[in-house]
Amino acid sequence: MMRSMYSAISGLRSHQTKMDVIGNNIANVNTVGYKKQTVTFQEVFSQVIRGASAPQDGKGGTNPQQIGLGVDVGAINTIHTQGATQRTDNPEDLMINGEGFFVVTDDTNFERRYYTRAGNFTLDRDGNLVTVDGYKVLGYVIDEDGNITNTVAPIRINKSETIAPSPTTKIEIRGNLDSRAEVGDKHTADTIIKDSLGNSYVVTFEFEKTRDKEWTMRVSKITDQATGNYMEIPANTDPDGTANTDPDGTANTDPDGTNNQIPSVTLGFNEEGKLINIDGNDLTDNSKLEFEVKLTGLDGIKFDKDKDGTTISSPIPPAGSFENILIFDSSNEETYNQLTQYAAEMDAKPYAMDGNSSGTIERYTVDAKGVVYGVFSNGERKALAQLVLAKFDNPMGLQKMGSNLFINSRNSGEPQYGVADSSGFGSIISGSLEMSNVDLAYEFTEMITTQRGFQANSRIITVADEMLQELVNMKR
Repeated sequence: MMRSMYSAISGLRSHQTKMDVIGNNIANVNTVGYKKQTVTFQEVFSQVIRGASAPQDGKGGTNPQQIGLGVDVGAINTIHTQGATQRTDNPEDLMINGEGFFVVTDDTNFERRYYTRAGNFTLDRDGNLVTVDGYKVLGYVIDEDGNITNTVAPIRINKSETIAPSPTTKIEIRGNLDSRAEVGDKHTADTIIKDSLGNSYVVTFEFEKTRDKEWTMRVSKITDQATGNYMEIPANTDPDGTANTDPDGTANTDPDGTNNQIPSVTLGFNEEGKLINIDGNDLTDNSKLEFEVKLTGLDGIKFDKDKDGTTISSPIPPAGSFENILIFDSSNEETYNQLTQYAAEMDAKPYAMDGNSSGTIERYTVDAKGVVYGVFSNGERKALAQLVLAKFDNPMGLQKMGSNLFINSRNSGEPQYGVADSSGFGSIISGSLEMSNVDLAYEFTEMITTQRGFQANSRIITVADEMLQELVNMKR
């Protein structure tokens, strides 16, 4: 009887522990990134009343006789299954869709590291990405060239960061030149280019039909967008006024075939309206000459007329410098396949493919690979850092530290670091959070069985007590 009472006491204690775990799971049903725990029991030592015997002398063997001495908690495991997705539309909220943990630290040397699935981050006054308790989120540093390095540091979004202006280096000509146009008909279109300081200039291109299936393209005017001052460029001259053809009338090219003039080039089309020839370079020949057409010499221009057309006595040069702007590159077939000559509307137009003014950071975004991009006022995006993720051979071996944090233990294995959406790591979902993986239906079912188990063990103590009472009453 005394053994049964003590066994029942162990049952009460074990079921109380299980109820504590269930209560904690239910309490954290809405905790971001929480991982539920489960309890398993195991029997404790059994007292041997009589040992087993082997068959002998014509008698059969006998089994051992044992009395168990109760129950104990075998394991309290943390279940690292994926939680449901909660959409928040807050760009600072991040979720790992798959395996991995965010890496955070409260150490100036970043050596003391913690791991979490809770991505409800915020920015502190210095622009550091931090948890709600101020732990800094770690990421890989990206250098000035946009390359990801192996250096790990806290992710910081500097609200005062600016992006430098960039000059235009490429213009694409797209659209159609109407095959029904008469010889001598002209079509003009313009685009905006940038200099090294981010100043804007309108470059006007003129297309003139010179014969059947042949057009001449050139730059006829360059205008300072800020002031309206402009310079008209006569045919066959560079921006500085020098002739852009040799004395025999051929195009002035460098020995390597580069067209070293402001574009005043001949465009030849075939019967299907495809561009097949640029300044004598056959684009359909498999052994065609590798050549380029560039808009060069812009550093030599001077605006000699104001916006009203009045001549400026002292011509004004641009404020910044220009790059040589690539327009046609025969090594890239797409650069000339976009210009056609069909019997359709005249809509050929130059498009500046790059170049921008300076800008200040306005916000940031995080892509599926965990790259943090700063979005600037000029529309540019710049990579600032990339989130570090960690995974473990045995995530159940991680030790909870509170505040949704884990640390590695001797049984979790060493952290394996990497980036999202590669090498087995999950992808990053911005504007969402991972909910807890607590299943209320399961927890309530476990609560019922735990309550009944506790109740049954208490009945053992009650019945054993009544049996002892009967034994005491035998002396009366």
